[in-house]
Amino acid sequence: MKWLFIAHILFITQYLSAKEIVVCKSCEINDIQTALTKAQNHDRILIKKGVYISKNIVINKSIELIGEDYPIIDGEHKVQVITVGISDVTIKGLIIKNSKSSYTDDIAGIKIENVHNVVVEDCRFYDNFWAVYLAKSDNCKIVNNIIRGSAKRETSSGNGIHLWNCKNALIKNNKISGHRDGIYFEFVENSSIIGNLSEKNIRYGLHFMFSHHNEYLENTFRANGAGVVVMYSKHIKMIGNHFEENWGPAACGLLLKEITDSFVSQNVFYKNTQGILAENSDRIEFKENQFIENGWAVKIGSSCLDDYFYHNNFIGNTFEVATNSTMNNSVFSENYWSDYKGYDLDRDGFGDIPHRPVRLFSYISEKYPQVLILLRSLFVTMLDLTERYMPVFSPETLIDKKPLIRKWIG
Repeated sequence: MKWLFIAHILFITQYLSAKEIVVCKSCEINDIQTALTKAQNHDRILIKKGVYISKNIVINKSIELIGEDYPIIDGEHKVQVITVGISDVTIKGLIIKNSKSSYTDDIAGIKIENVHNVVVEDCRFYDNFWAVYLAKSDNCKIVNNIIRGSAKRETSSGNGIHLWNCKNALIKNNKISGHRDGIYFEFVENSSIIGNLSEKNIRYGLHFMFSHHNEYLENTFRANGAGVVVMYSKHIKMIGNHFEENWGPAACGLLLKEITDSFVSQNVFYKNTQGILAENSDRIEFKENQFIENGWAVKIGSSCLDDYFYHNNFIGNTFEVATNSTMNNSVFSENYWSDYKGYDLDRDGFGDIPHRPVRLFSYISEKYPQVLILLRSLFVTMLDLTERYMPVFSPETLIDKKPLIRKWIG
């Protein structure tokens, strides 16, 4: 107990002795690296408004680096702008721009590696190859930043927020655009992505790879090459997100590939080429989602096992459900379908006849995409009527036996 008391006193003493170092163009200290040289752990470096040229600023002390009126730190496309190589660092209120581009090294606006408890907050990132790059780091927070890139091609651009081999990260309330992927997770665990806007990125708004026990909540993924791609992961919670206008020949709101035991709920899929595309993904619960005016609301492969769709609303989609086989193990129950043509004579709120959401033409177009040119033709209308009354090719398992008469409102 005595040693614990002494350690506590030393900890308090360190913070009481912490000082503020001011950096400005007319100050005694007029560049950031000099301030870092003079600083001690727990000091605050306050950077006044102005333009500061980076020669790769290296933070190797546990300090706060705070901007006043958004000073600009410019890498002039020559260097990595800021490197964090120590734990317990806060970076706030800076404009960080023009990192060097490199196709062999992961050069960033801010690179954080082999540390913990680093916070990047309320910063603005413009025209960096990677904006924020984290590797082998735990308990870090990337919060309330604006991140804008100018990527032209996948092969010549980096990601907005990139995490590799990290744990317990919080990515919250950032606005990201113009990168290859807006947010990228690989080998990341027990982390949260909350309230971000990721739009107009070349490839994906959010990309998961081999990342387990994570959640993403209340984000918007708009007008990306594809909204979100989750691959080779398990125990993922995807709740309250908006997937909007991810539109293109192969675009989708959400792609699930080789994921298991996950939960997709209360999301809105609006005007995507494909709302959800699922392959080799098992035991996924899809609950209370809105599928509105997509090309295909749901494409679910025959390789998916024990997926369960209930209390979802399917409204105005060109195709409600599509699959690549006449056999499918997924279950649809108690969903609302705007294309449902049945009735409810006993007024229990459920249709008296089952709904078959898989159109024969959808099944054919999966095998021969070129026939989509016939979508609005009389031939396809007659084909749908024939399949409705004499179903032959629609998978028997992909039937909603209790379709809702009215939209699910919770």
